[in-house]
Amino acid sequence: MTGPLTNEPETDEAVTNDAGEPLLEVRGLTVSYRTRGGTVRAVRGVDLDVWPGEVTAVVGESGSGKSTTAHAVIRLLAANGSVDAGTVRFGRHDLTSLSERELRTVRGAGIGLVPQDPSVSLNPVKRIGEQVAEVLRIHQLATRRSASLDAIAILDQAGLTDAATRARQYPHELSGGMRQRALIAIAIAAKPKLIIADEPTSALDVTVQRVILDHLQHLTEESGTSVLLVTHDLGVAADRAQRIVVMSQGRVVETGPTREILENPQHDYTRQLLASAPSLTIARPRAKVSSPPIAEERAAGERAAGEAAAPLVELRNVVKEFRLPHTAGSARTLRAVDDVSFTVHRGRTVALVGESGSGKSTTARLVLRLTDPTAGRILFDGADVTTARGTQARQLRRRAQLVYQNPYASLDPRFSIGEVITEPLRAFKVGDRASRPARARDLLDRVALPASLLDRRPAELSGGQRQRVAIARALALSPDLVVCDEPVSALDVSVQAQVLDLLAELQADTGVAYLFISHDLAVVRQIAHQVAVMKAGRIVETGTTDDLFTRPGHDYTRELLAAIPGGRYQDKEHT
Repeated sequence: MTGPLTNEPETDEAVTNDAGEPLLEVRGLTVSYRTRGGTVRAVRGVDLDVWPGEVTAVVGESGSGKSTTAHAVIRLLAANGSVDAGTVRFGRHDLTSLSERELRTVRGAGIGLVPQDPSVSLNPVKRIGEQVAEVLRIHQLATRRSASLDAIAILDQAGLTDAATRARQYPHELSGGMRQRALIAIAIAAKPKLIIADEPTSALDVTVQRVILDHLQHLTEESGTSVLLVTHDLGVAADRAQRIVVMSQGRVVETGPTREILENPQHDYTRQLLASAPSLTIARPRAKVSSPPIAEERAAGERAAGEAAAPLVELRNVVKEFRLPHTAGSARTLRAVDDVSFTVHRGRTVALVGESGSGKSTTARLVLRLTDPTAGRILFDGADVTTARGTQARQLRRRAQLVYQNPYASLDPRFSIGEVITEPLRAFKVGDRASRPARARDLLDRVALPASLLDRRPAELSGGQRQRVAIARALALSPDLVVCDEPVSALDVSVQAQVLDLLAELQADTGVAYLFISHDLAVVRQIAHQVAVMKAGRIVETGTTDDLFTRPGHDYTRELLAAIPGGRYQDKEHT
């Protein structure tokens, strides 16, 4: 070590590199966690470089070690984590050998961090401006008096509108996108040479994601800052990074310039990630699953019937309003769904797409009659179920099922997998004690899971396995309609691909109809026959999937399409 890092001018000198040297150089990094079951090796001999003024993306699925690697760089591991081997050179210094006091001068001033989840990363009892000003005071970049004004300027630089007002607000008063900008402001406050961005937009809608990433890119280009971008989304990496590092099971399996990795991947895992990434397969949707003869015959008959075929589900001018707490000068009601009409036919998939708050999930709840409409009519298989109660509502429950968004929260942790799947059969008195386990085994086989899982608990399964179980449970009663509410948004891209393939196969086999709720148009293109785009409670455009993607008619649809990660890379590829 050449001496302690300080906030004096030599700090800048310490991180100044010759053009031929990386700003950050990680060699042989090994990290482990102590658990009750023993030591878990999370990162194994990782090598990576971040060059001045460049964005290096670390990509991989959950559990690949990418976030642990990023946090190990600045020694912000959990209490049970430790760096066992390797070096992390930032400028002239090996960060693994610095004391905690010396590290505090690097964090913020030399290296800024943008954490993944803004809802837990900001102090809920401190105003946003105070949290930015704190960074300036810690690094002696402002006086107590000037820090507040400087914080407002930094919030403005980070893209927050009306920064002076935002500075006086608490985190819960801001939207997710605003909170993420506040985290960026904290990260850039001390003008660091390197920003570590750990999944900075994974919890945001695609349009907000694009704005955040555009702004982060603008800031780095303007100041020459380097970025270590951690992401599971290869589309984001393709758009934003000059170099890509691919991690799997704690190891780097491939690294190189972005175009080289995307166009000529050498490792099987990289090829698997590329094949699974919806945003990078947008120009070549996954091939339709071939239908068995009976399903194909039925589909052909439906196509021949054309518009004369009665829809399975029909919404006519449906409205849903929610009462709001009364405050002076504010509206008394929120119109979450506003004059919505569409149909769903048997054996077809209709996707409702839009950003958070667009009304798509409320519409799904209306279809399932889990909430009452304020106005309009809802028909199921020709029968008016708008005010269904008692026996009629129970019959609807049997014929229309739901797959929830979060596989970690939607399965009862007290039940075995067998009990989870057979619960609908027991509730509707279908079968008996002897036949229900056989039905559960058949359903598990249908969703490509082994019967050995029947005795396990949900906590013992991966996210992808849990979502397959949720699908099996939804199919237990052989429903006519399954509503899929963001069914793959909580899953890694390769698991997403498996679940989407499974849904397509099940539809081809059974003729089930899907109402597919999603904010991700790249996913929608691979599963839907028809798409309805929602904004502020209204459907602004509807059409076949191919028409909507190739000839969008509404500005909002074009905005959603333009925000799909990977689009910039494909634009470059075709020019």
